[in-house]
Order: sequence, then structure tokens, then C-alpha cells
Amino acid sequence: MSTSNLTAKYRPQTFGEVAGQEAVKTILSRAAAQDKVAPAYLFSGTRGVGKTTIARIFAKALNCKNAPTAEPCNQCDNCRQITAGVGVDVVEIDAASHGKVDDARRLKEDIGYAPIEFRYKVFIIDEAHMLTVQAFNALLKTLEEPPPHATFIMATTETHKFPATIISRCQHYAFKMLSQDELIAHLANVLDKEGIEYEAGAVDLIAKRGAGSVRDSMSLLGQVLALGSEKLLEEDVRSILGLAGRDVFFSLMQAIHTRDLVSVGETVQQVLGRGLDLGFFIRELGNCWRNMFLLNQSGERAVPLLCLSSDEAGEFMNWARTFDRSFIHACWQMTVDGQRKVMTSLEPAMALELLLLNMASLSDLISVERAGALASAAPQHAPRPASQSGPTGAGPSGLGTPGPGVPSGSTPPWQSGGQSPSPQSRAPQSMPQPQMTGGTMPGGNGRPMGRTEPGRPAGNRAAAEQGSDDSSLPDAAAPHYDNNFQPPVPESEIPQPVEYADDGCFDEVVDQPVTPEPARSEFMPASAPQAPSGPRSFNGFLGYVEESGANASVSGLGKCKGEMVNDRLVLTCANPFHESQINDKEARVTLTRLAREYFGPQTEVEVTVSAKGKRKSRQQLRDEVESHPDVKRVIDSFSASIISVEPRKDV
Repeated sequence: MSTSNLTAKYRPQTFGEVAGQEAVKTILSRAAAQDKVAPAYLFSGTRGVGKTTIARIFAKALNCKNAPTAEPCNQCDNCRQITAGVGVDVVEIDAASHGKVDDARRLKEDIGYAPIEFRYKVFIIDEAHMLTVQAFNALLKTLEEPPPHATFIMATTETHKFPATIISRCQHYAFKMLSQDELIAHLANVLDKEGIEYEAGAVDLIAKRGAGSVRDSMSLLGQVLALGSEKLLEEDVRSILGLAGRDVFFSLMQAIHTRDLVSVGETVQQVLGRGLDLGFFIRELGNCWRNMFLLNQSGERAVPLLCLSSDEAGEFMNWARTFDRSFIHACWQMTVDGQRKVMTSLEPAMALELLLLNMASLSDLISVERAGALASAAPQHAPRPASQSGPTGAGPSGLGTPGPGVPSGSTPPWQSGGQSPSPQSRAPQSMPQPQMTGGTMPGGNGRPMGRTEPGRPAGNRAAAEQGSDDSSLPDAAAPHYDNNFQPPVPESEIPQPVEYADDGCFDEVVDQPVTPEPARSEFMPASAPQAPSGPRSFNGFLGYVEESGANASVSGLGKCKGEMVNDRLVLTCANPFHESQINDKEARVTLTRLAREYFGPQTEVEVTVSAKGKRKSRQQLRDEVESHPDVKRVIDSFSASIISVEPRKDV
């Protein structure tokens, strides 16, 4: 028995014998039966899925003496000649060796002559993507309007190399990779015809190794049958093809579960020592994680989907219960992502060992989901030495308790996001100060981060980092002003000058002082509406602004939400654009003046943006993620990369 070329020996001769490709077979068989032939056909798909085989069967169906017919008879002279490859009117061309423009020109000359013996002239161009651009251009007119007695069939594995003008002139049929069941059925049929007994597991392994290609599967079958055994055994298939058995995978699972790194390394050495195929080993490892994940999720209901025997399903079910579902999913993802890295690495064995060691150490590494929680629970700033604490600081930071004049539970001005007049206590301009309300501010995960230690309120970050003492801090009870304006001078502090009456005599002095006009601040107009007596409210302030006629200069004030918090008028804007309107230089000056007239001379204006209005750009989000220490650790541990950064939907 010769098994040197099973592919040629068992090449299908009718549409019914072809494995898979049901849609393509149905269309072409009906076209041959109805004698409706297109000028050109384009068959595309991976290797070994039946493109050339179906092209030859279609040529026989068109030229059979019983034509028009849906299937060739394979008994007439025409069918036998085409099967033997000696039919004069069926020309099969290999474009890899006949792809120049001169070959295309000779083809155009030959197509003009009528068929010699058959009904149609059929030109089968294999590996058609190897044609040059000039050859494609030479065939354009012929493909569009060929003679009625001729048709073209082009087969290719790389459709993207075809010009769009060629594809538009052809009926394009995409051939699919064969499924596992179709390959198993085809291989079992061949073994039955050869009269060879076989184990189901052996055929299943060859079909998996064939990866959807009939030609690859038949070549592997011939390689295994060359051993000369009377029965096809699974053990022989694994030994000859270099495939790992279930014992290797289950021992690897045990090492990963116990986090035994030495056993993981021994398993890798075992794989290399047996000469196993690393690519197929990683594919099988990914299938193991897939089986365990689906069994962990759905139990016995997933067994038919996985096509496992009862023994295999029981073993995988036990391992699925051993691992946590999230751990199985993470290892499955790592296996799929690491497959290309292992196969393209200069050291595939070392890359495989690193991948498996990362799986075994996965539970020791920090979770990215926990990074935000750990960051919010950890102290935000290192405390200052005790020698640097000021007289008002009860703790190491020097800001543990409020200074004199600040009531307990209130927030001093330097903790509420305002600007300090002292340069030592002012944060750098490149570091924006977070807006804080009631001594807390939201963290990166939405949790409050206002306390660095239990029972101790957060202090001034800028002052703590610069080590400034209390002399640089403003008096908590004193009014607080921006740097763009000066506070009004109290009338009692204005010196009373003596004015001399000039009547032409210098020796007569009038000692009666002239009372000067009250000093006016730049925020005090010559005439202002009278502020109402009694409690003040934000709605009353809006009416006061409208009465003063300053609505035009303070655009968007009516859309703000306002409230008074410790002599601060806090305005909450809907979005950053709204904030820019309120923070306009002229509008801010007018707004501050009116607020002091209405609420009191110590009133400060603070402008914030609502939590819903704050939006960060994708680049800002990516920069924050890339700079996070926990993300850096995950990237370094797994050689990972950030594909995309998206904001959380629930924020």
C-alpha cells in the first residue's frame, strides 16, 4: 500500500465528494446545470480548502458530453482527459512562473480561437496574485468581454493583491477553512477506504493539527501512516508529530496551581526534550484554559460544545473547580496574547518559559482593579519631620489642627482651594490645586481622599512639601484677597492732613483741618444700589446684580448654582466653557465687587465645575494611566502594552 501522496490519490472528482464549501458547490453546480457561465470567477481562501479542485470539477461539468449537467460523469472521454490534465481546451496556468505581460498577451491570442474538442475553453490561473500589474492590465478587456465560448477561473490566497478593476469583473467566491468535524469526517473516510483501523483521538489530533486545511491534514495523515502500524494510535500521532499529551498539560496546571516555579521550568524542559511543536503546544494550552473557563461557567451544559469525551470532561471539570474563574480567564488571555510573541521571539523556549512563570506568579502580582483602592487608602504625602512643625500644628505635618480664629470643623482658606498671598505657601502654577469641600476631595476612583491618616484632616500639600513654617501662612481670621486687586482701606486708618488757607499771607495759618472725601476702592462705584437688610441668598444676589446693570459684563451668572460657605461665594458651573466665562478677568473683577457689596467686604468668590461637567481628554487619561505605579508594575511583569484607555461609564 502506497501512502506517499494521499492528497492526489483521494482528490475529489465531483462536487459531492468535496469536503465543506457547501455554498460554493451549490452555486457552481446549478450554473453548470443551467448552462449559465460567467465570464470570470475568482476563488479566494487559505491553502488546501479546495479552490483548484473545485475549478477542475467545474471545468469537467461544463465540458462533459452529458452537459449541461450538475455533476460530471467522469466516464466520458472529455471528463477523463480533464482529470488526467491533457484536455486541450482546459488550460491550467501557474501564475508564479507565467505571470509576465507576454504570457497575458499570448493568453489573449489563444482565447480568440474556438474550442477544438470541448464546449468551453476554460483557463484556470492558479496563484493569480503573482501576475504583474502589466499582466493584469492586459487582461482587463478580455475579462470584461470574453468570447462566449471561454471563461476564466482565478485562484488565489491573497486577494488584497488584486487590483479593484479585476475583482469588479469577476464573480468572487471566498472559500472557508474547514471545521473540525468536516476534517474528521474526511480523514475517517480516507482511512476506511484504506482499510486501516484508527483511534478517534488520533484522527481528532490530526484534524486539529491540520488547522482547517484538507491538504495539511492529508499530508500529516500520510506522515503518520508511513510508520507502518496496523492501527492508527493516538500515542503514535503525538510521538511522530511532536504533540504534547494531556499528562503534560495537567502536570503544568498542577505546577501553576501550587505556584511551583521549578516544576514549571521542568515542564518546559520536558516539552523541549521531546521535540514538541511549540506553536501547537501553545494552541492546545489555550484550548485547555478555554475548556476550563466554559466548564467553570456553565458546567456540564458546555461539554457538547467542547467536543470532549466523558473522561476528558471529568478531568477538565475537576481543574475548572480548582482555579478561580477570573484566574482562568486571565491565563487564557495571556496564552492567546503571548502566542505570537513566543513564535516570533529569537528565543522561543525562553519566551514560553516566561509566559508560564507569569501564569504561576499571577496571584502574587497586584490587581489593576485594586490599584485605585490601594492608592486612596495609602497616605497621600510623607509627613514632615517634627522639627519643622509650626506652633499651630499638633501633628508632624504642622497643619493637624486649625490655627487661632478658625472654628472647629471649618476649613481654613488655604485648604479650600484659594490662593495664599504668601509665595512660600502657594503651590506651583504647574500643579493645579484640587477643589475641596468640607476638608475632603474625590480620589481617582471616586472615594474621598481628604484624610491622610485616621482621625487627622488633610493639611496643606504645598506647604508640607516646601517645608514652610507658620509665618508664611495667612491669619485664618483675616480676609483673603486675590492678587489682582487691593482691599479697601478702612476710613479710621486714613491720616487726617492739615490744609492751609492761602490768602496771600504765609504767616497766618488756619488750624481748621479740611475733612477729605472717603477713600474709594476700585471695586466701589460712585453710586451702587442699596443692599437689602436681613439674610442674604444667592437668588437675592442675582437680583442685586440685575438691579446694578452688570448682567452684560458677568455673562452666564444666572446659569450658575451658588451658595455661601464660610464667607465664600461658591459658584458651580455646568462645564469648563461656562467656567471660562465666569473667570474672565473683567467679569471676575465685577463679580467680586458686587459680592462684597451684597454679602460683606470679606467675601471671596470661588468658581468650580460640577462633577458631571469635568471631562478629561483621552491623552490626559492615558498619561494618568501610564504614570500610575501599579500599571507600570503590571506592564513590566507581563511585557504588556496599553491598547486603549476609556473613561468609566459610571463616573
